[in-house]
Amino acid sequence: MGKRRIRLIRDMYSTFEIFGVDGREDRRNDAKEQFRINCFNSIEEAREEGIEAAFVCTSPLSHNKIITECLNNGWNVFTELNLVSDGYEENIALAKEKQCKLFLSSTFLYREEMKYICHRVNNEAWNYIYHIGQYLPDWHPWENYKDFFIGDKRTNGCREIMAIELPWLTTAFGKISDYNVVTNKMTALNIDYNDNYMIQFTHESGSKGVLVVDVVSPVAVRKMEIYKENSYLSWNGTPDSLMEYNVESDSVECVQLHETQEHREGYRAFVVENAYRNEIREFMEIVRGEKTPKYGFEQDLKVLKLIDALEAQG
Repeated sequence: MGKRRIRLIRDMYSTFEIFGVDGREDRRNDAKEQFRINCFNSIEEAREEGIEAAFVCTSPLSHNKIITECLNNGWNVFTELNLVSDGYEENIALAKEKQCKLFLSSTFLYREEMKYICHRVNNEAWNYIYHIGQYLPDWHPWENYKDFFIGDKRTNGCREIMAIELPWLTTAFGKISDYNVVTNKMTALNIDYNDNYMIQFTHESGSKGVLVVDVVSPVAVRKMEIYKENSYLSWNGTPDSLMEYNVESDSVECVQLHETQEHREGYRAFVVENAYRNEIREFMEIVRGEKTPKYGFEQDLKVLKLIDALEAQG
């Protein structure tokens, strides 16, 4: 399980017993030392522990097999981004058969800024320009990008950005009805995929947008502008950077969000802990039958097919 998830679950649900599963002994030892949890070499070894829910936080290409094994054990499953649709239809059917909850992380849907933007857009026609980029070797500077899943063509860095952003963009602006892609490779990075995309979207709501995604920018950037007649919003990726035009004062003012934002030292300012906490809480509520998911495998299958098409057009 990811360290962030362990820490948050322990903080939120102090009575829960947590176990770790990892094939690498050094990682098991690290988890035991840091979090004082029992760790196992395999899911099979952990089967007898009375586990009710599993968090799948491994590299995306390993998710399908792990999710299937967890569901076959009768465990509810929370999974990080999968990035590929391997086994989606089979695992959706298996979850129903086993009467297990299958929850897919889509952290931006739980951010206060995104909730506010969705509320303001309100299925009306807006224009937006959105740029997200960061030089690939800077994502995990402590390891070679070729040893990290973002270096793999099937789970590449641009694909991950699109998989993070498209769920909330389509929630805010509506289903995408048309698109146009301009892309190429402009770095000397040792990768076999395009490292930058400029995508023009048309939404069924009448909204139009330009999404710029890259693993090229030497400065980590997340910048957005949204506008229509007499309305304007901008966002630079952090809770305190959401701005809105006030018609009465003819000025752009900071939007005051109601939730106090948590930020963990060592992460960029874009990474806000609250959203991770909120989606864990929602997963637990779904397991207890108190809620239904905002976003699931069925919706993500459509997003992944869209990303496949965007890559193919390029």
